[in-house]
Amino acid sequence: MGEMIKINGLEAYLSHPQGKAMGAIIVIHEVWGLDDHIKSVADRLSNEGYIALAPELLAQSIDLKSLRGMQTDLFDPKKRNEVQPKLREYMTPMQNPEFGKKTLASLEDCFNYLYEMPESNKRVAVMGFCFGGTYSFNLTVHESRLKAAVVFYGHAEHDTDKLRQIACPVRAFYGENDERLIEGLDDLKTKMSEANVDFVAKVYPKTGHAFFNDSNSFAYNQEAARDAWQITLDFLDKSLS
Repeated sequence: MGEMIKINGLEAYLSHPQGKAMGAIIVIHEVWGLDDHIKSVADRLSNEGYIALAPELLAQSIDLKSLRGMQTDLFDPKKRNEVQPKLREYMTPMQNPEFGKKTLASLEDCFNYLYEMPESNKRVAVMGFCFGGTYSFNLTVHESRLKAAVVFYGHAEHDTDKLRQIACPVRAFYGENDERLIEGLDDLKTKMSEANVDFVAKVYPKTGHAFFNDSNSFAYNQEAARDAWQITLDFLDKSLS
């Protein structure tokens, strides 16, 4: 349905609605890069009337082919401990501060591309998953023109002063069994409240990380995914109208 384009040399998947657009959304992928799952999310959004742009933010820094080869084992309880050290090794380049600066700059390019597109009417939101959830938080801190943010299992690495720069409402989704993120969620809620951010987080019982990813048989939870998707659509409709 969509097409691959380039924005200042960055590859991205662009999916257009058939009729008049209700706004535009940046879709930020998981740590596995721009794969078929994320393209399908972009297509689902375009079917709902939104222009969806999903950039490839990792291919220039990470060996994605090798990384993706570990995905199944990472979510397999019998193999997880064995594969985690290898996964961390492949992800080392992402810890470089220059990687963060470059990634944020690429997302700003994507935002400006959509913001300047006449069909978007300057109504642009961001949605991200895992790695993309974290960078959705990052973009909201740095881009005051965003109209909304939807975060799936992302980590907000910001203090209260930084969070005060968020100018849009944020909706976030987590799985109860995603221990690392759940442990910090109460603290994040407190900081968001102190920063006067319209932030609502929903935690789904008996689900873990990546529960929305229907290509991951170990993690996918259909009931939670359907509920989160409907909340997302209602939120986007209200925020981008």
